[in-house]
Amino acid sequence: MKIIDASNIASVKQGLLRKRLPKRNGELEAYVREIIKKVQTEGDAALVEFTKKFDNVSLDAGNLKVSREEVSEAYAKVTEDQIHALKSMKKRLEVVERKVLEKVNLTVKVDGVQIDIRTRPLRRVGCYVPGGKAAYPSTLLMTVVPALVAGVPNIVVCSPPDKNGMPNPLTLVAADICGVDEIYRVGGPQAIAAMAYGTQTIKPADKIVGPGNIYVTMAKMLVSRDVAIDFPAGPSELLVLADETANPRYVALDICAQAEHGPDTVVGLITTSKSLAEKTFREIEELLKLSPRREIIARALLDNGFIAVCKTLEEMIELTNDFAPEHVELMLENPEEAIEKIFASGIILVGPHSPASLSDYYGGTNHVLPTGGYGRFFSALSCLDFVKRVAVLKCSREGLFKAREHIRILSEAENLPCHFKAVEGRFNIEKSS
Repeated sequence: MKIIDASNIASVKQGLLRKRLPKRNGELEAYVREIIKKVQTEGDAALVEFTKKFDNVSLDAGNLKVSREEVSEAYAKVTEDQIHALKSMKKRLEVVERKVLEKVNLTVKVDGVQIDIRTRPLRRVGCYVPGGKAAYPSTLLMTVVPALVAGVPNIVVCSPPDKNGMPNPLTLVAADICGVDEIYRVGGPQAIAAMAYGTQTIKPADKIVGPGNIYVTMAKMLVSRDVAIDFPAGPSELLVLADETANPRYVALDICAQAEHGPDTVVGLITTSKSLAEKTFREIEELLKLSPRREIIARALLDNGFIAVCKTLEEMIELTNDFAPEHVELMLENPEEAIEKIFASGIILVGPHSPASLSDYYGGTNHVLPTGGYGRFFSALSCLDFVKRVAVLKCSREGLFKAREHIRILSEAENLPCHFKAVEGRFNIEKSS
């Protein structure tokens, strides 16, 4: 991890953006495309074959779906504290998502025209939850709860099995807490293909959401021509914007916490204080010595970590917006000014007591966030990703009469005369009768 003098901000921006330049991997795309094609043509048999090949687990088409008994047995493998934590997270997510959905449904009345904006849930969605060597029950909640709040009637979960042929027990418990009873022990690009196109056992979904590795991400991008997805998910990212008032220990803690996601994680401190930069660097060195995941963290910091010292807050914000990170933490004396100027981030976490860890597990916001620069035009996953907006318009006779002349002018300008006749004819008919 290096301390960079950002006096030449243009050069620094180029260096940061180079860290995440898309690597066109034709071999990866061709490899994943073949997996998808095989699932399309062979269905369940392909899922069984790939699960054996990639997960070293022998299945048959009859036990791709996790049974009710297996879900019940999963409770014996988790603790009451874990269950309580999952339920607390679910409750907070529901509160926030319901408020979001309430704001979208509205009615407007103007000059005899009433417009009702209503939401309609998607019929079926697929949620991908990574697994195998690790457990991500929080990701299950982050993908499933917004769909539940949106009113999606059919939710399917796919998660890869461990060596014993089961998705992680805490993931199964999280699904059960959400009332999801359609869970398949299938992972990787084959799971994405199954949810996109269907097999003999798994029905196709209208939309697929959830993070995954490069194979899963590639699969989502390839099937997105035929089914909706949330957004491509890449390595995790965190930028901390801090001034001389920030606590270097807090900055270092959050950088190390984010870096433990994986060696390809991008983490950085952007500051106007050379002193804070140096103190944070030393704090990170001390934390690394004690971290049980120090090899992963050290690799992420070496390959993708940085500390940039800027001249002004404006330069700090410029770097941030150009990078469009997944997470931004603000540890500034006056953060409000920065909040209003940051427009390209998945989430903004304000103050010394709002670490990314809070948003991951308890804050009530969603941690399925755009990465890789997609924060410029994508938002965090929410209930809005699982609904369609439908406008319901109703006009009175008086309202249509007032609109006649406007419709005539514009329909004539576009050479669509029948559009105006469709309006005028209603009044001519009334006159002749």
